[in-house]
Amino acid sequence: MKQLSELVRERVLILDGAMGTMIQQYNLTEKDFRGERFAHVAGQMKGNNDLLCLTRPDVIEDIHRKYLKAGADIIETNTFSSTRVSMADYHVQEYVREMNLAAVKLAREVADEFTALTPDKPRFVAGSVGPTNKTCSMSPDVNNPAFRALTYDQLAADYQEQMEALLEGGVDALLIETIFDTLNAKAAVFAAEQAMQTVGIRVPLMLSVTVSDIAGRTLSGQTLDAFLASVQHADLFSVGLNCSFGARQLKPFLERLAARAPYYISAYPNAGLPNSLGKYDQSPDDMAHEVEEYVHEGLVNIIGGCCGTTDEYIARYAALIEGVSPRCPAPKPANLWLSGLELLEVKPENNFVNVGERCNVAGSRMFLRLINEKKYDEALGIARRQVEDGAQIIDINMDDGLLDAREEMTTFLNLIASEPEIARVPVMIDSSKWEVIVAGLKCLQGKSVVNSISLKEGEEKFLEHARIIKRYGAAVVVMAFDEQGQADTFERKIEVCKRAYRLLVDKINFNPHDIIFDPNVLAVATGMDEHNNYAVDFIRATGWIRKNLPGAHVSGGVSNLSFSFRGNNYIREAMHAVFLYHAIGEGMDMGIVNPATSVLYTDIPADVLERIEDVVLNRRPDAAERLIETAERLKAEAGEAKGTDDKKTASGHSPLAWREGTTVEDRLKYALTKGIGDYLEEDLVEALKLYPTAVSIIEGPLMAGMNHVGDLFGAGKMFLPQVVKTARTMKKAVAILQPVIESEKEKGTVSAGKVLLATVKGDVHDIGKNIVSVVMACNGYEIIDLGVMVPAETIVQRAVEEQVDMIGLSGLITPSLDEMVHVAIELEKAGLNIPLLIGGATTSQLHTALKIAPVYRAPVVHLKDASQNATVAVKLMNPATKEELEKELNEQYAQLCKKNQERNVETVSLEEAQKNKLNLF
Repeated sequence: MKQLSELVRERVLILDGAMGTMIQQYNLTEKDFRGERFAHVAGQMKGNNDLLCLTRPDVIEDIHRKYLKAGADIIETNTFSSTRVSMADYHVQEYVREMNLAAVKLAREVADEFTALTPDKPRFVAGSVGPTNKTCSMSPDVNNPAFRALTYDQLAADYQEQMEALLEGGVDALLIETIFDTLNAKAAVFAAEQAMQTVGIRVPLMLSVTVSDIAGRTLSGQTLDAFLASVQHADLFSVGLNCSFGARQLKPFLERLAARAPYYISAYPNAGLPNSLGKYDQSPDDMAHEVEEYVHEGLVNIIGGCCGTTDEYIARYAALIEGVSPRCPAPKPANLWLSGLELLEVKPENNFVNVGERCNVAGSRMFLRLINEKKYDEALGIARRQVEDGAQIIDINMDDGLLDAREEMTTFLNLIASEPEIARVPVMIDSSKWEVIVAGLKCLQGKSVVNSISLKEGEEKFLEHARIIKRYGAAVVVMAFDEQGQADTFERKIEVCKRAYRLLVDKINFNPHDIIFDPNVLAVATGMDEHNNYAVDFIRATGWIRKNLPGAHVSGGVSNLSFSFRGNNYIREAMHAVFLYHAIGEGMDMGIVNPATSVLYTDIPADVLERIEDVVLNRRPDAAERLIETAERLKAEAGEAKGTDDKKTASGHSPLAWREGTTVEDRLKYALTKGIGDYLEEDLVEALKLYPTAVSIIEGPLMAGMNHVGDLFGAGKMFLPQVVKTARTMKKAVAILQPVIESEKEKGTVSAGKVLLATVKGDVHDIGKNIVSVVMACNGYEIIDLGVMVPAETIVQRAVEEQVDMIGLSGLITPSLDEMVHVAIELEKAGLNIPLLIGGATTSQLHTALKIAPVYRAPVVHLKDASQNATVAVKLMNPATKEELEKELNEQYAQLCKKNQERNVETVSLEEAQKNKLNLF
């Protein structure tokens, strides 16, 4: 029988469709999901599709059979959520191994049955590995961006347990799918490699990512190019896209992926976009017409279906692939790829990559003080300014005798992940402590750089560290050290670098483009003759490395060069400019420098340039003395380096231009949009003079800024980490106003309320609800958060007990729509008249008008994004405006019902679908 790796080169392969959509057709009850075996387990079981492998295996087998009859070459196991972290929500985590083994057995038996019938058309089983319901890259607590709900190690262990069972059960491939956070995916890739080693079975590894907005980014903010860089280290069979959109909307992103990925490409889109009732209207024929473009334009090797697709959709594909040649993978990258939220491709024409140096406790007393005092916001400001000034990589070093370097590295990298302006660039993890480097690697979804490893402890330890770095998917700086010590001459530098290169490339197949040599930038003009040629030796070694070690790069800590002139910033920066001019000419393409340096090579006066080049190029024996004379003469003129506030960024604009000649409303809007909290206090003091109350500032300019953020997010011009950052800035603004708010409450000028929030039963998604919680709390409301999978009876009971003023329901998945209707019915039965706020990706105003509002007497308001909650809440808390809002809603809902009767169904636009995603988590 031909293997998967053989067939994919011969023809386009067909993957099955949506498991969840098919399961919905069976109208299963709680009893079906629970069975007798799980009757004792607390909580809701309906919606736990993976459990059906144990309680209703006949249903899962029937679905597999239908997809194979429809022509599928590959079927997926029903194990999308079969990890401990996901199953913990249903209290059945101890059964995950059994669930995975049962799922493979069901799929394997049916696939083998069909293969036996047509041996020339073998069928394959892919082990489905979902993203879980948690994210390693973002905090679920908006007030604590450094917090993580689970660690990389915990997630990797859960994934490994699942994958070992899948491999033992007999899958033909592992499919890590619906990736919304690349750090989760990296943990899964790490676990897959470990599982295959443990079990002793190797199978193709497939990845499928989902983009969350029309800008083509993942939910955690990465572009597809950045994602490819992040997983470049893995031995991948295919990458692809699934979920997110219909085939038409997904195509531009698929084209981008297919153009860059040196792997086979898979695509399984949704059946179009959901309509306002959360259903998929696109017919199998319509979807097939759109998918046909994928096939005939050579974009794919594997095609299937996601949400909304059934065997009817998959049955259309066989005719589409008839006689069509599969796509050929793109060539492997010929350059170094690094990434944060965005790709940094280090090409020869890039000339030079700046590595920001100021986030280093060993090199910056200010940064050390801020970390010691836990003033992380100010420390992040240093990193942010470096990126604004042109740093393309940020070097982070926490090595200090009085710091817990591992803890501080983890905390700071987690904080950076919530700062999009910083996180967009790659990180260089800089430490002499191996445990700190490993901890840092577990925090970053992008492809980072480790700084550094060397041969000083011998070849065995060097290769051990390099293997681990490779497994975590990072590039590496190799210092020119060996067992004899630091390489200081040209001959020693090239000897050590050549030896290290051959070990990395020949012994462990390390990607040559991921090797960055640091041949040691050492101080010159120290008064010791043996130091005078250090710069020349580095420059010569750079040229040799670039000519003789293909693919390798050269970097260095440039500030070391001028250590003898510390205290004279002008001379130091001028020396750096001269050194870089000559080193870059020889091929140095990276360096740890101050990106805000103001001295350019071309701006150095001729007489000063001559004396500096005499030192750097070692052109005369008295060069150091002559430069000291010049330094003394210039010291009074140059002075100390100025602060960064009046310096210009790489774009040529002052970073504070947004504060010049603008209104306080404009400044607050900008601060919220960019997530800048540095000037909130002074701006809010000014606003208090213009507005009657603190709450009116929140309801006015601050909410205007939040609404602007919602518009940008909906248009794909902002992505989730930025939105979360604005929520934190809003929180900070309200904290500043809180004393004034409290005094206004005492005077009776403020009327906040009590809000109950819940993700409805059957749904475990709550990040959007958490954002709503923060926004409402910022506006002075007391929040009662019931969490996820909350039954209707609990919502009713707590609403009565707490005497809440309004109830907010959230949900992501389509079944949540029916559950929201059920909650409204139960509220009505209880005789309550508490306003109901509806939010989430699948919700819509039309569904609210048709299904929820008619069954409940109180106002039912659909909210497109989190920023609307506070505005609506204010209206609901005021009897006069509440009456106006009810009248307005009744009119809107009546019109929607009438239109629906006329048109039968109303579909949602792509733009509106994106705006809804603010609450989709």
